Amino acid sequence: MNKIITIGREFGSGGRELGRRLSEELGFAYYDQEIISELSKRTFLSEQYVQAIVEHRPSFSFPIHIGQSFYALGNPAFEQTMNIYKEQARIIAEMASKSDCVIVGRCADYILNDYNPFRIFVYSDMESKIKRCREKGSESETLNEKELRQKISGIDKKRAKYYEFYTGHPWGDKMNFDLCINTTKTSVKELAPVIAKLFQSFSI
Repeated sequence: MNKIITIGREFGSGGRELGRRLSEELGFAYYDQEIISELSKRTFLSEQYVQAIVEHRPSFSFPIHIGQSFYALGNPAFEQTMNIYKEQARIIAEMASKSDCVIVGRCADYILNDYNPFRIFVYSDMESKIKRCREKGSESETLNEKELRQKISGIDKKRAKYYEFYTGHPWGDKMNFDLCINTTKTSVKELAPVIAKLFQSFSI
């Protein structure tokens, strides 16, 4: 069976960078936005639309195992959202079956449970997340500190609701991961080789 690393992360914690650097250190395939691109091709929907769908849980208050019983009501938006999630899960499983890889986000730790992935969750304090967002630039440059805090908190809340809806587990719960990493005031560039060696020692 291939070696798989999944990474869940808070927004601005450096989880995406860690995933990319780990893939480089280990020589693994790296999947993140590639999943959205493939999903767009298979569903004939734009990447922007697919991205919006996979970043939000369906607009229903009941969990997925209850939601399935409401399919007979024929809600097109809900059904499309569920179909996109199922196709995304198939894509993730296909990627994991091809080679050793690092997969960022998208409930991969839950979807690939049978592959026995090494599950990492990355988090940090708000000040560190703000600093990382500022360093990345783009939209963050136009937001004041209050607005940026609200943006970070809002994205994390959406990720939590999405994860909890599809998995039934609390987002970021340490019991669901093999390694939880606090990147507060930490260089992800320096951290990646250490994590890679740790993973290799576990994989022997």
